[in-house]
Amino acid sequence: MNAVAEQVTVERPPSLIRQALKLRRTQIGITIATLIAAVAILGPFVAPFGSTEFVDSPNLVDVPGTVFGTDYFGQDVFSRFLFGGRSILLLALAATGIGITLGTTLGLIAAYNRSRLDEIIMRTLDVILSFPQVLLSLLVISMFGPSNLLIILTVGLSTTPRIARIIRGAAVPVVERDFIAAAEALGESRRRVIFAEVLPNVTSSLLVEVNLRLTYSIGGIASLAFLGFTPNPNSANWGLMIQENRVALTEQPWGVVLPTVALALMTIGTGLIGDGLSRVSAGIDRGGKGE
Repeated sequence: MNAVAEQVTVERPPSLIRQALKLRRTQIGITIATLIAAVAILGPFVAPFGSTEFVDSPNLVDVPGTVFGTDYFGQDVFSRFLFGGRSILLLALAATGIGITLGTTLGLIAAYNRSRLDEIIMRTLDVILSFPQVLLSLLVISMFGPSNLLIILTVGLSTTPRIARIIRGAAVPVVERDFIAAAEALGESRRRVIFAEVLPNVTSSLLVEVNLRLTYSIGGIASLAFLGFTPNPNSANWGLMIQENRVALTEQPWGVVLPTVALALMTIGTGLIGDGLSRVSAGIDRGGKGE
């Protein structure tokens, strides 16, 4: 009997991430997102000019020493583009981190405490959810003035209700399972039950939501910059570049085309990653043979 037991090996199913990485769509998404992120992070180190350096007359395409000419203010378009992605990416990551932390915590607490506390948390979040993300951010920023910290907080808080609802929905069936009752019977604290027992069982939904919220945060922060809500009006920012150069689009299109394409590719890349994670989480292409 012991010999037979020793020969039996239990194969653990591959993790969600490893399964998603086998999908072609996830691989393409990671490649695109990594490329754009590399441009945003490393761009300032290889930019031929400063982000606010005057180069030549405004809105010229063929300027010696430049790749894509000058923008509305006579600055190098390519240099502004290389400088403009880092701020959006960093702000989006910070805002997503805040939203994920708050949303996950509130969603788990609401799912575990199926009582008045659940109602208070979810109804409060529904009030925030009733405001469109960009409109809520504009309202707060117009009241207190634009700052990076305020942009991070407003975008992060506006994503919290959506994350909380998803996590709560995924956690409710987990809370009702027998091993949660066993952990409570053993005297484990509520905090340990929530974060050590419930949280690991909703990671698939959490990973999908992280990717989705990052995509929306990038778009939201770029939209705020396009509307002029930035701490530094002349800062290099992809959203601000589109707003600044849209008037001369027919004369000098690169000031609009470059940041637009970069934002679109980042959205496509993160969207493909999220789609791969969601398909595996839902049991579609679990074997990794899908596209």
